[in-house]
Amino acid sequence: MARDARPERPAATGGGPLVTTPHPRLSLNQATIKHADLATALRVTADAGLEAIGLWREPVQEVGLDTAARMLTDSGLRVTTHCRSGFFTMPEGPERRASLDDNRVAIEETATLAAAGAPGSTAVLVLVAGGLPEGSQDLAGARERVRDAIGELVPDAAVAGVTLAIEPLHPMFATDRCVVSTLAQALGIAADFDPSAVGVVVDTFHVFWDPDVLTSIAAAGQEGRIASYQVCDWKTPLPADVLLSRHQPGDGVIDFALLTRAVEATGYDRDIEVEIFNAEVWSADPVEAVRRTAEAFDTVVSPHLAGR
Repeated sequence: MARDARPERPAATGGGPLVTTPHPRLSLNQATIKHADLATALRVTADAGLEAIGLWREPVQEVGLDTAARMLTDSGLRVTTHCRSGFFTMPEGPERRASLDDNRVAIEETATLAAAGAPGSTAVLVLVAGGLPEGSQDLAGARERVRDAIGELVPDAAVAGVTLAIEPLHPMFATDRCVVSTLAQALGIAADFDPSAVGVVVDTFHVFWDPDVLTSIAAAGQEGRIASYQVCDWKTPLPADVLLSRHQPGDGVIDFALLTRAVEATGYDRDIEVEIFNAEVWSADPVEAVRRTAEAFDTVVSPHLAGR
């Protein structure tokens, strides 16, 4: 992937200087600094020397898509993903139709932002499938409704040049958030569609536990379906709200050497996002959070990237 030079920016202030220059493939997922508005997120990311950012729909919608696109262009940053859409496991009816319509809006947002980002931006819409409908115990049936929903959205994604990226979530989220729990399940759904339209997200937090993860990563690479590689760490004990249990790379037990080398071996050469949901990280000054993220990435992930 070409890395076009962008204008020099002043070093980040507050929280101390970066120990090293951030790796050019490091992308800050906006969730890592959740409480920062879009303007702040773009500013602190660029000022820290990072070249890319993964955006979330809510901050974009707060300012409006056209304004967000202009802000992104002015920042000089690449956009790597747009988070998130999906949530279409419910049976046919008005709620499912509304969800699909909202996914089509998200596809348009993704295409617009990717066009506004710096060269090398990728039009990737992250999909979280959704959990079991109320009163249901049918995980397999819910996954089939995910397949059907994606099938309805593929024509829109293809016209927009957007890749729908299925993100499997750790099984602890299977009932309330995502019935797709493994890369193999995600690949099984994606197999019905062209890789340019439907891919998968490899997120270390969600897949590191899977005994078949290396086989699935290799299969995803062979099929050309790795749309995004996201990294953060797993550490126990988990907090009461397990959603907020993601840590900086290196602070937990995940083998980033193993997983990163496996992803790199497939030929994946896109940006790599750090995406963290953690109350302590969110309460930090955004400048400090970005600084810590860059240093963690450089220490734990960067050594295992090709050419590093």
